[in-house]
Amino acid sequence: MIGIKPRQQRRNGNGIPHRVHLVGAGGIHMSGIGQILLQRGHVVTGSDLTLSEHTERLVALGGRVFQGHRAENVQDAELVVATAAAKDDNPEIAEAKRQGIPLISRAEMVQKLLADRDVIAVAGTHGKTTTSSMVALMAVRGELDPLVLIGGDMRDLGDANARDGAGRIAVVEADEYAEAFLQYSPRIGLITNVEADHLDYYGTAERLGQAFLAFSRRIRPDGILIACADNTWAASIAGTREAEGAHVERYGIDATDVEWRATKVRGNDRGGLDCTVLLSGQELGRLSLGVPGRHNLLNALGALAASMRAGVDFHRAAQAASEFQGAKRRFELIGEPAVEGGIVTIIDDYAHHPTEVRATLSAARARFPGRRLVACFQPHTYTRSQYLLDDFKTCFESLDALYVLRTYEARETADRGMDAHALADQIEKPQPIYVDSFEEATERIAADLRAGDVFFTIGAGDVTELGPMVLAALAPDAPSPEGGDA
Repeated sequence: MIGIKPRQQRRNGNGIPHRVHLVGAGGIHMSGIGQILLQRGHVVTGSDLTLSEHTERLVALGGRVFQGHRAENVQDAELVVATAAAKDDNPEIAEAKRQGIPLISRAEMVQKLLADRDVIAVAGTHGKTTTSSMVALMAVRGELDPLVLIGGDMRDLGDANARDGAGRIAVVEADEYAEAFLQYSPRIGLITNVEADHLDYYGTAERLGQAFLAFSRRIRPDGILIACADNTWAASIAGTREAEGAHVERYGIDATDVEWRATKVRGNDRGGLDCTVLLSGQELGRLSLGVPGRHNLLNALGALAASMRAGVDFHRAAQAASEFQGAKRRFELIGEPAVEGGIVTIIDDYAHHPTEVRATLSAARARFPGRRLVACFQPHTYTRSQYLLDDFKTCFESLDALYVLRTYEARETADRGMDAHALADQIEKPQPIYVDSFEEATERIAADLRAGDVFFTIGAGDVTELGPMVLAALAPDAPSPEGGDA
């Protein structure tokens, strides 16, 4: 607005104003930003539509979080940081503009926090939270004392999603939504895979692929791109960048022309996989995981490559991988209530893309051979259900029984695509049962489960609340679950 002068700002050593307001403070990435700012002595306020464990974490550290978005929440802020989900008509964004308060995106704020660090940025359609969590743990065990910003809570680091280490290394999960990862200039960029997703923003898979290529070009000239050669699109990006003169290293299990390769892959007695790791054909040693699934072995191999190039020795990195418990909501054990004749195992998983669903269920079949698998899937956004319909039709086929819960809307309205009821009608196998509420889902699923069953809640939305509800219905006197590795 003409005639309004920006207020005088007090900045600390990192060049960030002293008083910062976060619009959408309960988001996993935004809450991590808030935690680091509070640890650095900033005055942090924030707001969100609902309060959560992440907003409670900010309050416990000395922040103040308002429920609901109102102009007065901005108060004396010297900088306003907005989540990508916030629109221009948000009252706090409008008030910041009216007062002339600087307004930046979440990704821009992360880049400010990382300005003086050598950044390891982990990108990919799938697996980036787990992979970046592995890199973070390896860097901590390697005594690099990293700054960490992850899109999920890390059980190995105190159920936190942020850590303000004093070392030169920073580990960040690089989110592709709305091209957020193009704000970073990493020294090490890791691409786990690229597959059609977020087409509500990108429009086409080709535009998404171009964004990942642009991310790879953001890597510093003295840096390195590490890419999974088992994924066609990631391998193509690696080839393009290599032809452009960039330093590129590949990793894989199936691909043979790679620097980092997992060979002699076999199952272990912990439900995970063991392998021998080769670097340029030379044996480095053995890698043993407790988390299940081939996809997690690929995640660990990529994390190993990134952490070793950052300065962690192989044996410390491999030991960290062996002890890795997994990020929360990734194959997370909720409880095992006793029922007549045995137990039911209840697990929560964040999978919300057909490829992730297949990987989770494949790992479940390997971890629980011969047991009946039951799941409740909650679609995440209407557009994703629409543009990935062909894959959603068949990705649940290894289940014995499937329930589909009403769509988690996130940033969308129903007219944008396909709702959960319509999706359920299209799924081919097993024939799903649609449930419209948590209460209906709890009642029907608890009545269906029997001794020996494994029950999964699957999705990126609030379906995570269903597992404890089913647990309580099956075992009313059981203590509240704390979660763990399944």
